[in-house]
Amino acid sequence: MDTIRFDGAICRDISAAVSREWLETNGLGGYASSTIIGLNTRRYHGLLVATHPPLAARFVLLARVEETLHTGEAAIELSTNRYPGVIYPQGFRYLKSFHLDPFPTFTYDVDGIELVKTVFMIHGENTTVVQYDIKHHDGAATQGLTLDVRPLIAFRDYHSTTHENSGLNTAVSRDAGVATVAPYAGLPPLHLAHNAVDVQQTGYWYRHSEFDAERERGLDCVEDQFNPLALRFEIAPGSPAVIVASTERRDVLDVPDLRRREATRRTQTVVSSAIDAPFLSRLSRASDAYIIRRGDRQTVIAGYHWFGDWGRDTMIALPGLTLVTGRYDVARSVLQAFARHVDQGMLPNRFPDAGEGPEYNTVDAALWMFEAVRAYVHYSGDFEFVRTELYPVLADIVAWHVRGTRYGIGADADGLLAAGVAGVQLTWMDARAGDRAVTPRHGKPVEIQALWYNALRVMEGFARRLGDIGEARRYDAMARAARAAFNRVFWNATSQCLFDVVNGDARDASIRPNQIFAISLPHSMLTRRRAADVVGAVRTHLLTPFGLRTLARHEPDYCGRYSGGPPERDAAYHQGTVWPWLLGPFISAYVRVQRPKAAARAQARAWLAPLADHLANAGLGHISEIFEGDMPHKPCGCIAQAWSVAEILRAVVEDTRAREPVAHLTVATGA
Repeated sequence: MDTIRFDGAICRDISAAVSREWLETNGLGGYASSTIIGLNTRRYHGLLVATHPPLAARFVLLARVEETLHTGEAAIELSTNRYPGVIYPQGFRYLKSFHLDPFPTFTYDVDGIELVKTVFMIHGENTTVVQYDIKHHDGAATQGLTLDVRPLIAFRDYHSTTHENSGLNTAVSRDAGVATVAPYAGLPPLHLAHNAVDVQQTGYWYRHSEFDAERERGLDCVEDQFNPLALRFEIAPGSPAVIVASTERRDVLDVPDLRRREATRRTQTVVSSAIDAPFLSRLSRASDAYIIRRGDRQTVIAGYHWFGDWGRDTMIALPGLTLVTGRYDVARSVLQAFARHVDQGMLPNRFPDAGEGPEYNTVDAALWMFEAVRAYVHYSGDFEFVRTELYPVLADIVAWHVRGTRYGIGADADGLLAAGVAGVQLTWMDARAGDRAVTPRHGKPVEIQALWYNALRVMEGFARRLGDIGEARRYDAMARAARAAFNRVFWNATSQCLFDVVNGDARDASIRPNQIFAISLPHSMLTRRRAADVVGAVRTHLLTPFGLRTLARHEPDYCGRYSGGPPERDAAYHQGTVWPWLLGPFISAYVRVQRPKAAARAQARAWLAPLADHLANAGLGHISEIFEGDMPHKPCGCIAQAWSVAEILRAVVEDTRAREPVAHLTVATGA
């Protein structure tokens, strides 16, 4: 398994270093994360960001640690923080390297003494281990070294910041090898297991830490953090200093075994997927971060640092995260969980962090479920699961869409699917700038028709397999009607591609990527000629090295930069911003219509190369949520996005190898 590594030149370059962020996850939605120099630039950064059952809310418990290495002659500050007008301390100047193999590892060089710091989380627990090892280097003396570590706590929701207050409980409970703090009622205590030789209660506020990334986003960017205690370690080669920060009581004696088990688990995650190429291995390893357990069910977290589990994102990401990696049991669990929450033919758009009921305000999440189920059967061969548990749910979804459900969602007389009411964003282009819907797309959005047709064909196939010929014929008739209407009203002869939305007599001719799904999904309503024309238009107007733009550059509403406060960023979110997940369906569509196949696959691999390089930027080992539409396509949004990783992983496995794609294109013969 290859290593992501940066030398001292990168680590000592502040701007280069803070643009690279590491991420550790725990399978519960919790995580640890910062930059490669340990300088927290986001309110979401922290060494222990824990989930708090029974809710799915996340809290920054341990924000960071201050570290001082005492050599006998000097006290060397190793941490790095930003305060108003200054970076202090400047421990990054001692960083010799940072690497990820598989854990975040920082190597400091202090006058010939090499100190290696490793951070990792334990799967299934709100537990982060921080370990410091001394290595003899350049003949330097390593006797008599001590390391002081001062934990700084925040104990607040990860969307907010905290400030000095008198309501914090400053008490520190000390047992043998464990120090415990419980600053606020209603939040779990933080246990710090350690092998320190001395523990001192302190009680200091570190005021006015600044988060540069939040300032750039127009959000609250200043925080005060509390230091309840200081730990002093005697450290020498073979005698590491260890801290286990957890919501459970842990023992540092367990750390060697915990480390071995966690390293083995991650290796097995990659090996079990039968993926061996470096790019695929990294994506496979990254996929594990998004699969989490929420109570008694498994789900997919949409992105780090700030997304929860979303129905649309889950269904789109499911094939890449779980099927191409061979994790069929996870796919089955996720499908079961979401099937239980189908209501009036709709899948939840999201499950809020605060534990409220699911939100049903998306037109496409339920339709993506049909494709996820089809892919599950194709990969696993487990049709019995579909027959007994999912087919009735899917049939009910179709029935609700025929007779009509929430938000005006329902089949029109022409067999196409209409949706939309004022003030509600139902498609994946759901941004709002204040009270304004940036891309309303009311009526008949193009990708909804593609998904609807695909769903009908999937149900026709399932019904035939079940021997229900009457239902199969009904689904076939519905699909034929939808196909005829689609080709009649959606073809834009002027641009030789598809309209984005049809609403009565109105036709939105904006060139957007949504039309690519009319080719990328297994069942297409287009002839091969029209499919090729659509792929050509998307390639010409929307393709970038990192994904597809959400709007062509020549359109009047195009926004090439994603910057400013929330209103400005929301206005640009789907108006030219590049989404890497869209490169997956584009590559699928391209390979399916292009001849010869070998050349098409080679071109697809070339298009994916920039994203392979991107894994060593932004969120290390992951793919960002979005990029700016204009050069040089700066990565923005979440540093690690589930469907970005999943769709690229799926496309690489299904569409770039020397064989036909897993999901063969079914094209229309008419129109």
